[in-house]
Amino acid sequence: MHIVVVGLNYRTAPVEVRERFTFSEDDMPKALEQLNSTKSVLEGVIVATCNRTEIYVVVDRLHMCGYFIRSFMEQWFGINREEFTQHLYIYEDEQAISHLFKVTCGLDSMVIGETQILGQVRNAFLTSQKHNATGTWFNMLFKQAVTLGKRAHSETSIGESAVSVSYAAVELGKRIFGAFHNKKVMILGAGKMSELTVKHLYANGAAEVIVANRTLTRAEELARKFKGTPCTINEAIHSLNEVDIIISSTGSNEYVLNAERVKESMKKRPSRPLFMIDIAVPRDIDPAVGDLSNVFLYDIDDLEGIVETNMEMRRVEAAKIEVMIQEEMDAFHTWLKTLGVRPAIRALQEKSNAIHEETMESLFNKLPELDERQRKVIRRLTKSIVNQMMHDPINRIKEMTGGKQGGEALDYFSQIFALESLIHENEQRASRHKKATPAIEAERTKNASDQQAEEKPLKVTLAPATL
Repeated sequence: MHIVVVGLNYRTAPVEVRERFTFSEDDMPKALEQLNSTKSVLEGVIVATCNRTEIYVVVDRLHMCGYFIRSFMEQWFGINREEFTQHLYIYEDEQAISHLFKVTCGLDSMVIGETQILGQVRNAFLTSQKHNATGTWFNMLFKQAVTLGKRAHSETSIGESAVSVSYAAVELGKRIFGAFHNKKVMILGAGKMSELTVKHLYANGAAEVIVANRTLTRAEELARKFKGTPCTINEAIHSLNEVDIIISSTGSNEYVLNAERVKESMKKRPSRPLFMIDIAVPRDIDPAVGDLSNVFLYDIDDLEGIVETNMEMRRVEAAKIEVMIQEEMDAFHTWLKTLGVRPAIRALQEKSNAIHEETMESLFNKLPELDERQRKVIRRLTKSIVNQMMHDPINRIKEMTGGKQGGEALDYFSQIFALESLIHENEQRASRHKKATPAIEAERTKNASDQQAEEKPLKVTLAPATL
């Protein structure tokens, strides 16, 4: 069997393409059912976010696998494959496993080290597991991937440094205020950067926002998003003494705030610092404002310098995570190699248990005078002998199946202990159970529905007549 991922993300497809390949939460059960009914697919997980749509599958053969997954996408989304094939990437086996680990650790994200994707992958896996779309391989792989993602963020500092201008501005504010609780923010201009910054401020506890813009209508639109107060630029200039933080990005060709205006405002607030972030190019705030006492002024170059420094820090942490990823890949392959020995070990344990039970039954028949306590002691001691005898052979075969001659060693192991027929019987039993389970569940659902129908009184609704 093989592990394959087929997907598109922010690197390979623009947003107008990505938005056409989204899975709603309500549609996911049906999508997983259709995916798992796709030819060659044995297990499946769909990871769908605003920046990526990825389909992870376990397949019984690689040949034509990409074609079958593209066919699934074509049918599900109703989009001709010629329109999206050039945006897809396909990773197989080693590359697919490595890619999943990088995704959960945040190394494949637009912002390196972000943590949101970890929760999204976890939820995607749990949804697939809930709807019986995963099996032995993905139950192990995705649990391992989620655990690795948690380790990557807890054992390194990859998520601690700001890597966007808006978030860097908030981090600077924390250095001055410690926290933003009970702080009032004023935004000069209503551009996208200002909006992103105020989102971060609100997330960090900012109490109130005043949105000032030359056009009052736009100020009102943005103020509504944050339950803020809209006003014009002129009104805002006369209210500088009321706020703690000013974020400016107006697009004006002249200074919106000069040093004299800010100096007058500071006389009314001698003990309160004023934190000012000038994101505009050209600048909105006279650089001389930064020389005033208790005023902290930063422009976009200051913030971008912080962002680049922090990005470099994240790259250093990412290198540490790459080592962790390789270790986890080795661990998964070791587990995968020993997966084939499990049926033989299980058969050996079943055979030894059966022999032990037969021996105990024969012994107790020959010694009927034994009381219950004596029987328990004998059973426990003889069982211990059996377990100790099996301990070394089981450990040795686990080690040997991880080597180059693993398949041959497993065959010898099965022959030496005469396990072939029992392994075959167990496989047939498991196959019959797997085929019977959907029918059993369907029958249970039908019986439950019938029972509910019997328990509930019949309710008849008469619809109005129509012509």
